[in-house]
Amino acid sequence: MPATPLYDTHALGELSVWQHQMRQPPSLANRLSKGLQNRVNRLIPQRVHDLITGAIKHMTRAVLAGSEFTAPSPSAEIRLERKEEAVRNRIVWYKRVGAAEGGVTGAGGILLGLADFPLLLSLKMKMLYDIAALYGYDVSDYRERLFVLHIFQLAFSSQERRQAVFAHMEQWHEFAATLPDDIHQFDWQTFQQEYRDYIDLAKLLQLVPGIGAVVGVVANWRLLDQLGETAMMAYRMRWASKRAIE
Repeated sequence: MPATPLYDTHALGELSVWQHQMRQPPSLANRLSKGLQNRVNRLIPQRVHDLITGAIKHMTRAVLAGSEFTAPSPSAEIRLERKEEAVRNRIVWYKRVGAAEGGVTGAGGILLGLADFPLLLSLKMKMLYDIAALYGYDVSDYRERLFVLHIFQLAFSSQERRQAVFAHMEQWHEFAATLPDDIHQFDWQTFQQEYRDYIDLAKLLQLVPGIGAVVGVVANWRLLDQLGETAMMAYRMRWASKRAIE
């Protein structure tokens, strides 16, 4: 059964709009937000910084090493519409799990609230592995795991950093061919700092007694939704490049 031309055309249109947004330089609002975040970071207790940094460092190295996560088998589906139907269902499942986890940890006070950082990070990475497989990519290949980390950066970085990451992703086939055999050359330091800066303000409110549970539900739902949408567009970009060649 042939692919649905109408769906493919619509997907290409959405992709074009998204690519234009990714290429935009940092706006005044972006720069002011970054400055505010830098000031907020100085007010956060060092033990919170250390916990977040350690969780991100551990998770990044686990992804790079291919450990801790089970690599799902790549889907053999060739129709974009069918692939993305499965992807959307999977994203909704992760959003529900993440929202429930955020509500429980948010209601549990500071200690459980702090535990939410590594739990949510793990959920995000597992979701990206599932999405990659549904699009037909094998994350047992370390280059595909690097692509997953690029998606993560694209979703949770400043616009300035986002532009640099996006430039690599636009030419992923050529860029992947230049990657060194040593996967540990990945710049995890920049990765974790950008991620921290992006989510700190929202997630710190989760530690506030009385509103932590509500904030945990909403923040986790929105963060997983944003990551899922970014992943879909990133894999659409690869689909479009392959489609143009064929």
